[in-house]
Amino acid sequence: MNKLQSLDDFVKVHGVLLAAAGIPQSLYKLLFQKLSSDTFDGGHYLQIEPIEDGRQRRLLSTSGFIAKHSNLFLVDHAWTFRLSDAYKQLCEVPGLAERMAALMCVDVDLDSATEQEGEEDSSKLSAVEIVEREMCKVKEGQDYTRWLELEELDVDDHMLVSLDLPSKFPNLLALSLCGNNLSDVEVVSKEVTRLNNLKALWLNNNPVLENSNSEAAIIQGCPSLEICNSKFTSNYGEWALGFCGGIYDKDNADCAHQRDHPLETVTSLDLSNRSIRNLMNKAFNPEEITSLSYLNLRGNPLDQNCLSDLFQLLKRFSCLHSLEVDIPGPLGESAAEIVEALPNLSLLNGVNTSKIMESGKSVVDSMLQPRFPKWTAGEPLTDRVINAMWLYLMTYRLADEEKIDETSVWYVMDELGSALRHSDKPNFRVSPFLYMPEGNLASAMSYSILWPIDDVREGDECTRDYLFGIGEEKQRSARLTAWFHTPKNYFIKEYEKYKNKLQSIKIASPVQGSSITSSLFCGEGRALRVYADIPQVEEYLTRPEFVITTEPKDADIIWTSMQIDKETKKATGINDEQYINQFPFEACVVMKHHLAETIQKAHGLVEWLQPTYNLETQLSHLIGDFHIREIENLDNLWILKPWNMARTIDTTINSNLSAIIRLMETGPKICQKYIEHPALFKGRKFDLRYIVLVRSIEPLEIFLAEVFWVRLANNTYTLEKHSFDQYETHFTVMNYRGKLNHMNTPEFVKEFEKEHEVKWLDIHSRIRNMIKSAFEAAAAVHPEMHHSKSRAMYGVDVMLDSHFQPKLLEITYCPDCTRAVTYDTEAVVGGGETVKGKEFYNYIFGCLFLNETNHVSQL
Repeated sequence: MNKLQSLDDFVKVHGVLLAAAGIPQSLYKLLFQKLSSDTFDGGHYLQIEPIEDGRQRRLLSTSGFIAKHSNLFLVDHAWTFRLSDAYKQLCEVPGLAERMAALMCVDVDLDSATEQEGEEDSSKLSAVEIVEREMCKVKEGQDYTRWLELEELDVDDHMLVSLDLPSKFPNLLALSLCGNNLSDVEVVSKEVTRLNNLKALWLNNNPVLENSNSEAAIIQGCPSLEICNSKFTSNYGEWALGFCGGIYDKDNADCAHQRDHPLETVTSLDLSNRSIRNLMNKAFNPEEITSLSYLNLRGNPLDQNCLSDLFQLLKRFSCLHSLEVDIPGPLGESAAEIVEALPNLSLLNGVNTSKIMESGKSVVDSMLQPRFPKWTAGEPLTDRVINAMWLYLMTYRLADEEKIDETSVWYVMDELGSALRHSDKPNFRVSPFLYMPEGNLASAMSYSILWPIDDVREGDECTRDYLFGIGEEKQRSARLTAWFHTPKNYFIKEYEKYKNKLQSIKIASPVQGSSITSSLFCGEGRALRVYADIPQVEEYLTRPEFVITTEPKDADIIWTSMQIDKETKKATGINDEQYINQFPFEACVVMKHHLAETIQKAHGLVEWLQPTYNLETQLSHLIGDFHIREIENLDNLWILKPWNMARTIDTTINSNLSAIIRLMETGPKICQKYIEHPALFKGRKFDLRYIVLVRSIEPLEIFLAEVFWVRLANNTYTLEKHSFDQYETHFTVMNYRGKLNHMNTPEFVKEFEKEHEVKWLDIHSRIRNMIKSAFEAAAAVHPEMHHSKSRAMYGVDVMLDSHFQPKLLEITYCPDCTRAVTYDTEAVVGGGETVKGKEFYNYIFGCLFLNETNHVSQL
């Protein structure tokens, strides 16, 4: 087709895309005109403005008034890529990393900033000089030193002792030693406990805090201490509250000379993230803080107070009109219930309480703080961009008449589009659009289209909904965690409830009765007719008891790689008396999210299944698990796998929580804890493919083939962060990508035993038990899987961790058996005799349909 000449041609070619984008029909003509003339005029109406100290940008309207659906703007795509190519492109495309770093506000030259700070530091007084200066003030008759800051001055344990602060400043109330080299708990405790009047101590960013008991030791020795490392102690009182209320600071550390109730002037009190467990305190009461109108209690557990006591206390503050709390949190699960309990409130979490009651909302939080990228001094721009890009990326997937592209396309809008911040009530909408000027995919160019969905006035911020069309039924609040700091305690509680539920599960395994299956072959009778759409079966099933037929309706046995449903049966003439190589409801084991669910329902938490979450329903649980691991300094590397795709398509490895959540956008996935420390073979990662044969579900009758095979990665294993996109380092299936290096199983086992000084039969025994438990779970949770005319073969993929404990990766329907029929090998277990590849399907069919046990063992 030639270049599109008319609006009708444009709409005819792009009709589906226009409808999918949601662009109003009234704007079709304008869109066609701007696309045809390549008009980017957004800058005439909109202006980018830096905010948050340059860490973010926003977009403002500068054109007087823009009516709803009155205009639209083309937004160019500054960077378009497949995920596996991102790092390579940033390294190789000239200027790309620099542009992206500037667009994402991570282009600050930290090296220069560090040098400048260093120059300033060189003119700083040393700790000794600061102490001498303060001593001089005392000698000159000035008031006693009550607040002392010795921050980032290389003070170590020896220097702290030599400074002898308790003797020189016996009236010290506040001491900051942040950013020094203090490491010995006993030394630090001994010195600070001599400061009898000390109210606040800051030791943040000192090695001494790496000892989990250091805080407790210091607090125990300092009964007057109210603030320790920015957190309230259980002894907190008037001084700590006054510090948070702005009364006490470096220039005014003591109000002893003031009136009896120093807190009576406090109107605003920010107590967020102070680790307060008990709010019932002599100082925190309406008789002392008589004018309190704003209170922030976010980030405090308050777990020593019951809900009714908290409400009664807060009700007594007659001037309290604005409150900020975690929801769900210590004050309950519902915003509406909090408002009902505290009728004097006007604002809850920045939202008008009348609107909360009108909507009946449970969770209200308009104060979510944006996530900003973090990086270290000297970190390359490429790494900064890889970390920050998840706050800016958008995605689409290409498709033509024949198929949908397996790999999603990610892109970053240009500077104007990327400055659009989020709002739950946006005034603009943005959507990707593929313009095909010649009417075909070959001529396609990608843009984003931006248009107002509400009236916009001059000075208004232009916003979009990052989760357009996604409501709470699709976990909207949890998904906002990709861009904002959502309440951690909520997700941690959700995870703990989920974990406790799994730990309480005890379902008995199904009873394994005597065999109910029998041979299909009747002595001198006719051969069993087999229909197969797998060439290997047609070629290698050579036993006289079986004969291949090309007509499904004539077969006794259907052996197919396709799923047989009612429509297929109707179309092919397959009937209910024919044997089929699949079980009803086998999705409970062959689809990754169902497999995890099946195992968890039957066994709860098991060591042989990595923590696994269905992101479509369990995102809150994952976020809670992620936060707990973060708090406990545990590794947080995860692997995301599509529910039902093979060959590691759309499978990614990541430790960035924003990335994990955003990757949901490319299709349903599970998120599974990555096995960071697998057992290695000569430095390379590997997994094992086992063949399991199922004759019956009720009673459970399963067999394990003696022959299994090892699948080796091609590259040396590493946890270097840039390696996670390297397929041949972190993945083992090389049949479809990379170079396949086959290794005979007996050779592998012999060398593995020698390398690791282990006995393979011990490992094999654990693997057998694990596989048996997995199928027992299916039989227990899904007895409807049983069907008398079903016989099936499954591939079971297993990995060993560094302690040689097996981990179940997945179970595959009708697995690829190319290697099984290609190579002769010796059985590592069983009799140890040679198993010829060309006999593979003969003994598989012998087990399933003739009740034989050659080269298989019952589990």
